[in-house]
Amino acid sequence: MAELARLASRCILPGFEGPVAPDWVRRRLDEGLGGVVLYAWNVESPEQIRELTSELRSVREDVVVAMDEEAGDVTRLEALTGSSYPGNAALGVVDDAALSERVAASLGAELAAAGVNLDFAPVADVNTNPQNPVIGIRSFGSDSDLVGRHVAAFVHGLQSAGVAACAKHFPGHGDTSVDSHLALPVVESLDSAALTPFRAAIDAGVRSVMTAHIVVRSLGEVPATMSREILQDVLCDELGFEGMIVTDALEMKAISDTVGVEEGAVRSIAAGADALCLGHDLFDESVVAVRDALVEAVRSGRLPEERLAEAAGRVAAVTEVGGVGAVDRESGREAARRALRVDGDAHIDGPALIVELVPEAGMAAGRLPELPGDWFAAVARGSEVRRYQDLPGSALDPEGRPLVVIARDAHRYEWEQRTIEALTSRQPGAIVVEIGLPHWRPARAGAFVSTYGAARVNLEAAAEALYSGSRRGVEQSGSSPGS
Repeated sequence: MAELARLASRCILPGFEGPVAPDWVRRRLDEGLGGVVLYAWNVESPEQIRELTSELRSVREDVVVAMDEEAGDVTRLEALTGSSYPGNAALGVVDDAALSERVAASLGAELAAAGVNLDFAPVADVNTNPQNPVIGIRSFGSDSDLVGRHVAAFVHGLQSAGVAACAKHFPGHGDTSVDSHLALPVVESLDSAALTPFRAAIDAGVRSVMTAHIVVRSLGEVPATMSREILQDVLCDELGFEGMIVTDALEMKAISDTVGVEEGAVRSIAAGADALCLGHDLFDESVVAVRDALVEAVRSGRLPEERLAEAAGRVAAVTEVGGVGAVDRESGREAARRALRVDGDAHIDGPALIVELVPEAGMAAGRLPELPGDWFAAVARGSEVRRYQDLPGSALDPEGRPLVVIARDAHRYEWEQRTIEALTSRQPGAIVVEIGLPHWRPARAGAFVSTYGAARVNLEAAAEALYSGSRRGVEQSGSSPGS
């Protein structure tokens, strides 16, 4: 029983609240817990995070310390300040694989310095559905070959710095219109093009692959996370993956509101998953419940002990990655500048009125303490930021100042489109800055600017270009390319 419990514990990766590891985490690590996942609420400063990870390793040296650090909009290391690296959409639109590798290597060096040895990145989803509420600019783009190039480059970059990479979300979350944080997405069939980036990741030596909580009807009615047909037959047998398979967070409603966390854990391990990411808000009680559910499944014959042992072994081996990297934040600045697209006269003199339209925060990224308008205004000194979540009143008056409207994924939000059309009809010289995907553009605007991301570095690049009047490093065109 004790050995079974230790094997089961090794497969579990919970989170915990706050900048200091609570007693229960240290106790469970001593009992064999595989590791932890760190989120934004665990990070206060570079010094603090290094102290935290050192404390965890003082309990057990081989602990897995994972982080969901994609850069761009989904950042944990720089959640307080915004990321110094643009996200995947910006890298994809630049389409310089060597630059993507530089960015990933620098990000990996920062993660390694913080004591993180597994990064839940890169996103390998091909964003073929413009209405996708959860992937969007987290994807390198809508072309599977392009995505594959940059996924491979990102894997090489991260792992060259000694941090295990994790391609996600298998077998592809890019063609869904439902966020699996909130419900269970369903697609009719397995898209062979969606597998291309995962093949590229495997060819690049990726150490880990994360599952998607999506149903692929052609392969059954079971979510991929719990599907042997998808994890074993497709990922392992067809694609030849031999590394660690980790579940997306089991607390997500696609699992927790259907079969439940404990049952989902048992079914996932039985299907071929190795590590169980519990999520942001499941702590010691859930660790114990999942551990006990796995032990009981072995004792009852539902889960072969050799499958549990195999899973535990893969978790133990996932972070055996060699390499040392150097921090190169200039790579992030270069990528953000090269991704910027400007159509029209976008030169601004003097302080502006910045109207920021703020849609609901995505579950993956969350709401950061500072918003894109703050980062823009930090460069455009003296500017005023006003935020809206619906159509502003007709009394809005820039009072002679240039008007800058910051929108995010306006193609997905009719209220953003209404607001932008109302503002630009009254201020024809207004500049519209789209920080999501530029699938919609206003009929009347002085200029339309696409950043392909809402990271701090994206907004800094946009503000610097607009206020300097310089077009160096900025592509001007008659239309903004899609991603």
